[in-house]
Order: sequence, then structure tokens, then C-alpha cells
Amino acid sequence: MASLLERNVHSFDKNDLLACSRGELFGPGNSQLPAPNMLMFDRITDIQNEGGEYGLGYVKAELDITKDLWFFQCHFPGDPVMPGCLGLDAMWQLVGFFLGWRGGPGKGRALGVGKVKFKGEVLDHAKLVTYEINLKKVIERGQLIMGIADGKVYVDGEHIYTAEDLQVGLIPPKKA
Repeated sequence: MASLLERNVHSFDKNDLLACSRGELFGPGNSQLPAPNMLMFDRITDIQNEGGEYGLGYVKAELDITKDLWFFQCHFPGDPVMPGCLGLDAMWQLVGFFLGWRGGPGKGRALGVGKVKFKGEVLDHAKLVTYEINLKKVIERGQLIMGIADGKVYVDGEHIYTAEDLQVGLIPPKKA
């Protein structure tokens, strides 16, 4: 089966993302997104194998913010804020999605991050979170497939988080 890159698919709506979380988009045993509530974006507006800050590809995605999102109820009572770790996880999710979109086999797993800076927050009155991922390196050696990327998070157009050297690998299925 041709990869979604080879089939020239460059955006995904919520139904596509939910299909990915069920293992239907890239096939059994390959990259999956988490299911809601841990799926941290509503759509991928653009994904490319070239371009971006380093010329090696990029992903742009969005999350609609509403006051009833689950994390606002518990983080923190009376002071609702989206946990910064969820924004970081969204960036890892997008790097793993990029690897699966290119046709890489295996399950995506976060492997690390070099540096994270938080200089703002997502509050319950915000409208839109935008994620931008710029691939710095894609390593494909034997069974090793790994993406290294930088990411930025924006809330209503304001840059609030930066992550450098996000690392995600595709773990091949175990042989029986």
C-alpha cells in the first residue's frame, strides 16, 4: 500500500485522526495517535516532506479550545490552565504521525527532548492552539526509524512554548 505521502494527502480532519487512533490510517502495528482525551489536536492543516525551517518537512496542526476540555476541570480547580506537558505530548504525537505518514513501519514512541521552554499558557478563554513541527533529521537505518524535530506552540497567535530536539522512534513489531 502506498504511503499517504505517496498518495499526496497533506491534511487530516478529526475523523482521519480518530481513524489513526484506532490503527486504521497506517495499518495494524504501525503509528497510531492516542484516543481522546489524550489526542491533543483536532486537525492537521498541513504536512509536507520538504520545506520548513530545515528543508526536511513540517507539520501544522490545531486544537480548538473550549471551557469544557477535560484538563481545565482538574488543572487547577479555580485556576484552569492546560498542562504544559500536554502541549509537549502533542508535539511528540505529531512527529510520530509524520513518520507514519511517510510510510515508516512500527509503533511511534517518544524517546526524548533536548530543551523545552514555556513562556505562556493556554487558559480556558483561549480559542485556538496551533502546533508547528519542523523536522531536523529523519534517520532510517535498518529497522531504526527516528525523527528529530523542533516544535512551537501558539495560543491565539502568540508563541508560548518551544521544544528543541523532539525525538520519536518507530519501534518495529516483535517477531513471533
